Amino acid sequence: MNRAELIKQIKAKQSFLCVGLDPDMTKIPAYLMEEEEDPIYTFNKQIIEATAPYCVAFKPNNAFYEAYGLSGMESLEKTIKYIKRNFPDHFLIADAKRGDIGNTSTMYAHAFFERLEADAITVAPYMGIDSVKPFLQFENKWAIVLGLTSNEGSSDFQLLKIDNKDLYLHVIEKCARWGNEGNMMFVVGATKPNMLAEVRKVVPDHFLLVPGVGAQGGSLAEVCKYGLNKDVGLLVNSSRGIIYASSEKDFDVKAAAEAKKLSDQMKEIMNSSRIYK
Repeated sequence: MNRAELIKQIKAKQSFLCVGLDPDMTKIPAYLMEEEEDPIYTFNKQIIEATAPYCVAFKPNNAFYEAYGLSGMESLEKTIKYIKRNFPDHFLIADAKRGDIGNTSTMYAHAFFERLEADAITVAPYMGIDSVKPFLQFENKWAIVLGLTSNEGSSDFQLLKIDNKDLYLHVIEKCARWGNEGNMMFVVGATKPNMLAEVRKVVPDHFLLVPGVGAQGGSLAEVCKYGLNKDVGLLVNSSRGIIYASSEKDFDVKAAAEAKKLSDQMKEIMNSSRIYK
């Protein structure tokens, strides 16, 4: 999916919601574990069907599949194929946080972009250009670079001062030179919304993937206040707050309700400005 297609979907749906698919067997409804041969896939399938009208993207987190070995990876592949077959207008992010030397990153890129057919992959830039550039060699595919994350330990490195500027800003500024607005996004956590203003000074036109709204306590209104640009420029992710809204047989109905709630807020924000109409 290219940039123009993504923007078209956002404006058509008046939503920039991304639903995180992070299946945890200790949290998904117990009856699925008892009745289904592949409970992870069944859980994902129902979540996808229920939330697809309200979101423009899905983001499976690899760790929640790798943890279950071969069967978990099979569930991931089935989930991705189901999305690509039935909801091809949805942007698909592989949240894998890969980052290694060039030849290894190239193989990761082939795995996620060609075999799994993901539109984008999250990338850790700590090893420099070697760990990012291989993901930028594929047409209509995206590297989503970790910029400013919402976890507690993010300040250990990301907020260190270099030449009187936070390290995360150096990282975003440098990485932006390797790609462009059509093949690179940045992860910026919703729990640090005021810093989005600083990020926008460096990358005013790039899309930002913003996790942390919902269960992690991030505010959608604050994220939009500092992060929106002329093309919306945001994919706001919610995982636990949507997919674990219920542990009963109505889990998909409750997930849809939570997704709709966020989507309605996004619609209201977009409608408040003629830019997005």
